[in-house]
Amino acid sequence: MAARIDPKGRVVLISGAGRGIGRAVAERLHAEGYALSLGLRDPGQLADWAKGRENVLIHTYDARDRAVAGKWVDATVARFGRVDAIVANAGIVERFPFDQPDEDALDAMWDVNVKAPYRLIVAALPHLKRSGAGRIVTVVSLAGLRFGGGSPGYSMAKHATMALTQIARQFAWKDGVRATAICPGSTNTDFIAANRPGAPETLTQPEDLAEIVARVIALPNSASVAYVPVNYTAEAKY
Repeated sequence: MAARIDPKGRVVLISGAGRGIGRAVAERLHAEGYALSLGLRDPGQLADWAKGRENVLIHTYDARDRAVAGKWVDATVARFGRVDAIVANAGIVERFPFDQPDEDALDAMWDVNVKAPYRLIVAALPHLKRSGAGRIVTVVSLAGLRFGGGSPGYSMAKHATMALTQIARQFAWKDGVRATAICPGSTNTDFIAANRPGAPETLTQPEDLAEIVARVIALPNSASVAYVPVNYTAEAKY
């Protein structure tokens, strides 16, 4: 791609990088040549992988800790001097019937799926603006575009994450910041294996989503993509 932004010297934060989609994105972007700052609840998950790899910072990240986003961004800037992109991937799902709301579960999903990426975006925004080609990627879900069954609370939270992405996209556009929501259906991760047994090869693979993330953060400012629905069937089944 002639217009592709050169990854050399660019720094990407990835939340929820310990496994699944986040781990696949980290591996792909490292191979592309980006410097990475990886946030996860248990830094030991990536200790072996990160050992000996240049330009990789591991930072503790608990999405429900209100202060952690600022600390993580500050640590990243202290190490690399800049932040060019964030991939807000950390997320959870809790299940309850629509007519039997579980307030604790709903609050947890709101904290992790909506407020945590909001805090991370705001903390990183001055640096993304300074980049001139800052990138925000939120890992949302097809559930953030429509409700097809499953968890109503999760769908509500993910619709809010989609709104957050659209707001960020408009707010910082003039400063060269571009925001994209990646909206996959069922993906071959540990969570899906535990909750929706089926043939893993029929699902979207984490590496597929990593490919999409790598492409959208490398697009020039003049070719930004607002959101990417990713289906593993003609329409996701629940």
